[in-house]
Amino acid sequence: MTTAASLPIARRQRNLAPLCVAAATYLLLLVSGDHLLNDPDTLWQIKVGQWILDHRAVPWTDFYSLTRQGEVWLSTSWLSQVLFATVYAHWGWAGPVVLTATAIALAVGLLLAFLQRHLDLPYALVFCLLAITLAAPHLLARPHVLAFPVMVAWSGALMAAADRGRAPSFLLLPLIGLWANLHGGFVLGLALIGAIGLESLWRAAPARRLALAMRWTLFGLAALAASCCTPYGVETVMGAVRILSLGKSFSVIAEWRPADFSAFSPFAGALLGLLGLALMRGVSLLPPRVLLILVVTWMALAHVRSIETFGVIVPLVLAQPLSGRIGPASDALRIAPGMPAALTALAIVTAATSATAAFAAHHVFEFSAAQAPVTAVDVLTERKAARIFNSYGFGGYLIVRDIRPFVDGRSELYGEKFLMDYFAAEDGRDVTGLLRMLDDNGIDATLLTPDSPAAQVLDHIKGWTRVYADKIAVIHVRAALPSK
Repeated sequence: MTTAASLPIARRQRNLAPLCVAAATYLLLLVSGDHLLNDPDTLWQIKVGQWILDHRAVPWTDFYSLTRQGEVWLSTSWLSQVLFATVYAHWGWAGPVVLTATAIALAVGLLLAFLQRHLDLPYALVFCLLAITLAAPHLLARPHVLAFPVMVAWSGALMAAADRGRAPSFLLLPLIGLWANLHGGFVLGLALIGAIGLESLWRAAPARRLALAMRWTLFGLAALAASCCTPYGVETVMGAVRILSLGKSFSVIAEWRPADFSAFSPFAGALLGLLGLALMRGVSLLPPRVLLILVVTWMALAHVRSIETFGVIVPLVLAQPLSGRIGPASDALRIAPGMPAALTALAIVTAATSATAAFAAHHVFEFSAAQAPVTAVDVLTERKAARIFNSYGFGGYLIVRDIRPFVDGRSELYGEKFLMDYFAAEDGRDVTGLLRMLDDNGIDATLLTPDSPAAQVLDHIKGWTRVYADKIAVIHVRAALPSK
C-alpha cells in the first residue's frame, strides 16, 4: 500500500471526535436516565427476558394475556429482552439505563464516524444533533434502542459500499444476524440492501453492472439467510412482518400514528431544513438517492416511530453529495496515531465508567410512576380480582405482577380487529361494545387511567362501582357477573 493510499486510513484512526461525542451523549443520558424508563413495555420485556433465562428457551405461544393465552406469539426481540433482564437482575433499574444509554451513545458515535468520511466536523455534528433530536421521543429502554447502533452501522456500511461503487463485504453479515435477534426492525436492513444497491448500480459503468448486480444479489440472499440465524429460524422474518398486518389499528397506537403537524416539531423543522438545503445549495442527487429519501420520508410521515430512521438514513444519503458543497472532511480533534491515541481513548472510557459508578452510587433510578399503578393493583389483589379490563398502558405492569392483562403492548398478538374494538370501547366511542366486551370476557374489575372515557362511562352504569381512584388509576368492580 502506498503512503498516499494509507494516509486516509491513518487519519481516520486518529480521529477521536466520535468517541468524545459518544461519551458526552452517554453522560447526558445517564444523568437524565429516569426519562429512559417511561415506557410500560419495558416491564414486560424484562419479564419475558427473565422467563427465557429461567427456561433456557424462547416462547412460541402467549402465556401472559387474559384474552390471547395459548395463541402463537414469537418474541422476535428475545436477545434484547435477555440483556435487559440480566442487567436488571444485577443492578436494578440502573442496569437498563446504562445499557440503553450505551446503545444510544454508540449509535451517535458511529453516525458521526460515517458522516466525517465526507463532511467537516461541525456539519457532521449538526446532522448527529438532528438525528438524536428526532429520535428523542423514542429513546427509551426498549429493544429497538439496543438495535439502534446496529442499524447505524449496517446502513452506514451499505452506503459506504455504494459510495465506492462496490458490493458490501460479507463480513457485515453478522450485523444483520445480531439485528434480527435484537429487534424485528431488521427487515428494514434487508430492504436497504435493494435500495442502496440500486444506487451502486446506477453509479457503475455499464460494463460492470451485471457483475455488480450479481454480487449485491448474492449479498442480499446471504443477509436473508443470516437474519434467520435465530432461535425461531425462518419464522423470524414472518414474525417481524406480522406487525404490518395491523392495518387500521396503526392509527390508534401512539407510536404507529402518522406525524402530527398541527404544531411545530423537530420533524417538521427537519423537513423544512431539508427543503431549504435543496433550494439554497442546489444539491443534485442521483435518482436512487432521491427515491431512498422519499421512501424514508414517507415512512416517517406515516408512522412517528419511523422518524428516527429518517434521522439516520437521510444524513447518510446526503453526506457524499454535500461533501463538495459545505466543506470537506478536516483533521479536527486528531492526535498522533498508535499508543497516544489508544491511551486517550482508554482515558475517555475510564472516565465515563468512573462517572457511571459515582452517579449510580448516589442516585436511585426509578421507573415512571405513571406507568406503574402500584397501589391500585394492590387493591385489586386484595379484592382477589381475576379478570381485569385494563388501559393499554397498564398491561406491562400487570404482567410484572403476575396478573393477566386484557391487553398489553404486544400489538401483533392481538390483531387489528381486537385492537380496533378495544380502543373504540376504551375511548368511549362504542359504549355498547364496551359493555359487551366486559360481559363476554367475564370481567370482574377494571383498571383504567383517570382520564379514560370508559372510566367515566362506568361511573354511570348500573352494576359497576368505583372503589378506588388516584392520579394514576381508577378501579371499578362489578356487583355481580351477568348470568349466562
